[in-house]
Amino acid sequence: MPRIHFQQQLAELKDKILAMAALSQQAVESAVYAYLTRDQGLCQYVRQNETAINTAQRELDEMAYELLSREQPMAIDLRFILAVIKINGDLERIGDQSLAVARRTRDGLVLEPIELPVDFTAMGECTSRMIRSAIQSLLDGDARLADSVREMDDEVDRMNRRAHSDLLALIQAEPQHTQQAMNGIFVSRSLERIADHASNIATDVIFWIRGADVRHQLSLSVD
Repeated sequence: MPRIHFQQQLAELKDKILAMAALSQQAVESAVYAYLTRDQGLCQYVRQNETAINTAQRELDEMAYELLSREQPMAIDLRFILAVIKINGDLERIGDQSLAVARRTRDGLVLEPIELPVDFTAMGECTSRMIRSAIQSLLDGDARLADSVREMDDEVDRMNRRAHSDLLALIQAEPQHTQQAMNGIFVSRSLERIADHASNIATDVIFWIRGADVRHQLSLSVD
C-alpha cells in the first residue's frame, strides 16, 4: 500500500510539472506575439503569468523536497524527482526570459516601428517547439525525443548569431534606428536563453531515463 501511495504522489508531481510547463509555454508564445504585434495588453498578461509561474515553482519544489525527505526513493524514482526539481527551475527561468521580452516590447512602444532584418516568428516557433518536445519527452519517458531537442538548440544558436550580426549591421547603416535594433538584439538573446533552458530540460529527461549525464556532450558543436 505505501508503494502505491508513493507512485500516486509521483504521478501528481508529474501533473504539477506539466501544468508549470503549460504556463511557461504560454509565456513564451505570448511574449513573442506581443513583440511582433506591439501588444501592450499581452505584455501585461505575460507579467501576470510570470507571477503564477513563481507561485507554481514554490509549490512544486516543496512537494518534491518533501517526497525526497519522507520517502527516500531509490534509483529511477530518485532520478525522476531530482530531474523534476531541476526542470522546475528551468521553467521558472523561461518565465523570467519571457517577461524580459515583454518588457523590451513595452519599452519599445514609444519608438517608431520599423521592420528588422530578423525572422523573430521563426525563432519563436523553433523555441516553442523545443519546449513542447522537451515536455513531451518527459510525459512519454522518451529519451530519443529529448536528444532531438538538444540538437534543435544548435539551430536557435545560429539564428541568434545571425540576428546579432544583422542588427549590428543595421545600426551601422541606420544609426537613427539603434534603439529598435538593440531591442531586437535583446529579444533574440532572450529567445536563445529560453532555448538553452529547453535543452536543459531535455538533458534532465535523459538523466532520469538513462541515468546518464550528457550536459557537455554537444559543447564542441556549439562553440
